[in-house]
Amino acid sequence: MSTDVPTTQSGLSDEAVLLVGHGSRREQSNEQVRTLAAELEGRLGVPVDAGFLELAEPAIPDAIAGLASAVSRLTVVQLSLFAASHVKNDVPLAVQQARSEHADLTIHNGAHLGVHPAIVDLLDDRAAAVEAELGVDRARDDVAVVLCARGSSDPDANGDAHKLARLLYEGRAFDRVEPSFIGVTEPQLEETLHAVAKHRPDAVVVLPYMLGDGVLTGRIRDGADAFDESYPYVAAAAGDPLGTDTRLLDVLGDRWQEARTDSVDMSCDTCKYKVELDGYEADVGGARAMLRALTHQESHADREDVDAEPHTHDAPEKHVAVCTNQTCAAGGSPAVLERLRQAARDSDACDVRITRTSCLDRCGEGPMVAVYPDGVWYGDVDQPDAERIVSYHLDRDRIVSDLVDQTL
Repeated sequence: MSTDVPTTQSGLSDEAVLLVGHGSRREQSNEQVRTLAAELEGRLGVPVDAGFLELAEPAIPDAIAGLASAVSRLTVVQLSLFAASHVKNDVPLAVQQARSEHADLTIHNGAHLGVHPAIVDLLDDRAAAVEAELGVDRARDDVAVVLCARGSSDPDANGDAHKLARLLYEGRAFDRVEPSFIGVTEPQLEETLHAVAKHRPDAVVVLPYMLGDGVLTGRIRDGADAFDESYPYVAAAAGDPLGTDTRLLDVLGDRWQEARTDSVDMSCDTCKYKVELDGYEADVGGARAMLRALTHQESHADREDVDAEPHTHDAPEKHVAVCTNQTCAAGGSPAVLERLRQAARDSDACDVRITRTSCLDRCGEGPMVAVYPDGVWYGDVDQPDAERIVSYHLDRDRIVSDLVDQTL
């Protein structure tokens, strides 16, 4: 892999990398991201910092701001296993906002880890470790593998879990490799294990497809143990997550090179935000995805006091986004934005965060104002209308029906 890292006249690197992890209430998980960042820095030969989507610090905007004064080029590399909403919505939104705030900084946004030969090789080794623990050998025994991912509401992400399971099966002597999930979607782990047991393998290896140990990996281990007790004729155990194995650096290095050379290849043909997939019709539309990302971003703005629950935060009851793109701006949306904020400050009843957003794909019908999580979009809003939106919708949960453009 050729790096061709630009340098300044002083010989220092003029390029940096931001490794973005999800963030966790478990500091051990956050430290894993920082460890990988330090090891990736040694691999690439450029500064690498860690940033987090939620729950941990620094947040992505703060991490980018910390690097902006030192370099002119920044590549965001995502430590996400699959391309779900964080990859498609939340990180791109943070990058877009950073570009507007740091005009002299060129920011490239990289893809997720995805399906990569190095990860398949890593999973093969994780399976071999469990085989050794159970005293079985896939060359002579019937060994089944259940690859257990978190599960997502995004069909792309779930589809990649199935692809990864198939690649792990190909060319290896496993009796079968079945994908499964611990939450959100099906088939669930317990269901998959019972189905595999019908084939009466000698052993079942359960592989948590996750980066670090946490609540979900604990549930996977508990599921494997319960299955082992219920089926005495099948030896079963769960393996370790991916951890900080150096093969992850191979994948991250490839994703870095793709991003900085503008050759990122996302799965747009099966993206639920771009094409109409059966069962996901309501998700089509970049503007809707962006608003969901804005809501997520605002909900996790406060990263303190998150020990009790993984997603504890001081989120406002509602989030209002005002389009300030060219057409809406010409129609007076900046004044609408300020009137909304002033009316909200004067109100004793509403709990709201009001932000600007870019184009909502309703040009000519604005100024547009979207209220979430209600999913109500108001069109042709003027300054007096802004006060009505606050006094009726935000204060008393009464939709201003004559202004409604659409509901989601």
